Amino acid sequence: METVDSLSEERWRELLRVRASDPGAVRRAYATRKRRSRLLSEAGTLFLVAADHPARGALGVGGDPLAMADRRTLLRRLLIALAHPAVDGVLGTPDVIEELLLLDALHDKVVIGSMNRGGLAGADWEIDDRFTGYDARSLAEYGLDGGKMLLRLVDSDRGTVPTLHACAEAVTALAAHGLMAMVEPLPYAWAAGKLVLRKDSAALARAVTVASGLGTTSAHTWLKLPSTDDPAVLGATTLPVAVLGGVPSGDPAADLASWGRTLSHEVVRGLVVGRTLLYPPDGDVGAAVDAAAKILEAAK
Repeated sequence: METVDSLSEERWRELLRVRASDPGAVRRAYATRKRRSRLLSEAGTLFLVAADHPARGALGVGGDPLAMADRRTLLRRLLIALAHPAVDGVLGTPDVIEELLLLDALHDKVVIGSMNRGGLAGADWEIDDRFTGYDARSLAEYGLDGGKMLLRLVDSDRGTVPTLHACAEAVTALAAHGLMAMVEPLPYAWAAGKLVLRKDSAALARAVTVASGLGTTSAHTWLKLPSTDDPAVLGATTLPVAVLGGVPSGDPAADLASWGRTLSHEVVRGLVVGRTLLYPPDGDVGAAVDAAAKILEAAK
């Protein structure tokens, strides 16, 4: 574990004080954030840390069902990750983004706002994933760089339909503001009362083609996809792709190797990783981020 406390007692108490006594500080922080001039790094890649899991009630990491529920710990780990020079920015819900803004951690960083978090983890209606976070208007007003949406495709669940429609409208609205629309299309199936990710190439390639065609234009659309060894999946689109970290396997070396194989494909531009980097088995966030950065650099 890192020896330097990125979120000291003094800094934490000041955040709590501002939260309670000065709500206008949030809007001021949005307005004064120094925005990066481009999405891609000088190397032509994008490396984001994701922290939008808690708003969907997905709090567990490994054997700890409440790992991401401790906000001070989550923020401390995010600050460590964002301090790494290879990390271009963050993906999060308004509460997390605003806390990082108040901690003065998002200058010159790419900031992507999470849009739909209504499909609560484990809920009967999980696939009907309502938009409960940022919308395109607020993302533009607050000077953020884009919006991310989760699109879980389940052919046997009619909850897919309103989510599909809402994502299409969000892609259109974001493009109208000139903002990135990061769509995460994942094919799922119900099995024994649980949602199971379909990892076969046919299902993944189909999800890619569905997501690519959303909205009135694809000019600003990115795809966020699982790592895959089958080039047919990534060959289904010309849109820029970011590899998602997914649920930590417990084997960081295996996760890195999997990402590296996918990163070598020509349409893949970078990584968007959350729990795997923020909650590594040995607790060393800095080392986990550094290892991922090296994999990205080597692939590109």
